[in-house]
Amino acid sequence: MKRTKLSRRKMLRGMLGGTAVAIGLPALEMFLNTNGTAYAQGDALPKRFGIFFWGNGTLPDFWVPKGTGPTWEPSATLAPLADVKDKVSVITGMKVYTGNTVPHFSGSAGILSGATPLSNGTELATFTQPSIDQVIAEAVGQDTRFRSLEFAVQPGGRSLSYTAPHSVNPPENSPAALFQRVFVDGFVMPGSTPMPDPRLPLRQSILDGITEEAAALQQVLGQTDKERLEKHLDGIRALEKQIEKLQQNPPSLAACMVPQKPLDEYPDVDGRPPMSEISRVMVDILVMALACDQTRVFSQWFSSPVGNPLYPGATAGHHQLTHDEPGEQPQVQSILLYIMSEFAYLVKALGAVPEGDSTLLEHCAILGTSDCSYGKSHLLEEYPILIAGSCNGALKTGLHYRSPSAENASKVLLSLARGMGMTLDSFGQGDARVTSSLTAIEV
Repeated sequence: MKRTKLSRRKMLRGMLGGTAVAIGLPALEMFLNTNGTAYAQGDALPKRFGIFFWGNGTLPDFWVPKGTGPTWEPSATLAPLADVKDKVSVITGMKVYTGNTVPHFSGSAGILSGATPLSNGTELATFTQPSIDQVIAEAVGQDTRFRSLEFAVQPGGRSLSYTAPHSVNPPENSPAALFQRVFVDGFVMPGSTPMPDPRLPLRQSILDGITEEAAALQQVLGQTDKERLEKHLDGIRALEKQIEKLQQNPPSLAACMVPQKPLDEYPDVDGRPPMSEISRVMVDILVMALACDQTRVFSQWFSSPVGNPLYPGATAGHHQLTHDEPGEQPQVQSILLYIMSEFAYLVKALGAVPEGDSTLLEHCAILGTSDCSYGKSHLLEEYPILIAGSCNGALKTGLHYRSPSAENASKVLLSLARGMGMTLDSFGQGDARVTSSLTAIEV
């Protein structure tokens, strides 16, 4: 079959209710070289970088895996990663060297920017340096529609994606807003805007607007690309149905009562939002945004520093439990398992998308981390760090690296930046600055 010339930047365009709509294309075979490792024009398949962040740290005694190197076994907290163990590296024993002047925020600034935050001694603090996602976005985000995408799962959740002091990229808090922003050409919705009414035109499939152009494109594609495009469009329609379901049956916060506690005060919570369901819808949207090369940098703020959402089965908010629950804190452990299950979902979702001769996950480097290690005492030692994806073969996966000497966690950030193709000599400032990376995780 004659190879039809088609730009990988092509979008399927049409009209929907008088509004122009457009959908990007996945990495079709016709865009690639004969080996499936690069675009036919000679450009390498793009690398992507992401952050998966949760608040309130971990329980270090249940976090550290058994064994080191490639034969590690998931710990109690990391049990949800068993199915993706070969795609994830666990880094333990590292320390964030930013001091701890603002609990939760000092750790966040250190692990994400390698610098001590600017603070007046309260939670009203700011990063002094760009966060790692924005450092990388400066290098790789210029050729895509979105320099970076940020989204938060916790209701009212914040972003720690800093471009400069006091300059934060606000997250999208609504799956519908994220979907519209990515897949409706030129449409931008403020991150704080609530979900639109399901009776609005959003309920009409965006695919209806590009039917004719999609059909014409199918006529010139090979069989493999036809199947890939069909799967791509089917996935978009499935996302629409998921979002419509959430809109038609939103969580009733008024019916969600704050559990009674044997205390004089009650936790300040907003309800029991379906964070797992919302997270998965947003991850599915993200995966397609990455597959269509709409962005190459993202951050998923699953929960915020000092975040106090009420999780299923918990008798108080997360942050309160990290300080008040006695003993081995089984409720905190249950929450951490819930969060790790969502990290595993992100890894699996990226791994399910074929790209070239591998998967979308293999072209990603994803940093999973939190605002401290042991939440009860805001420790910055024994910092929780996960890395998923090999970043086009630049990073090792499937291993547990145990630092023998509380190494500087900024080494990981330098490794990630270099893995993404940046030629940095150092990363961080002050005591958190490093000039050498963590070579144990590099290929």
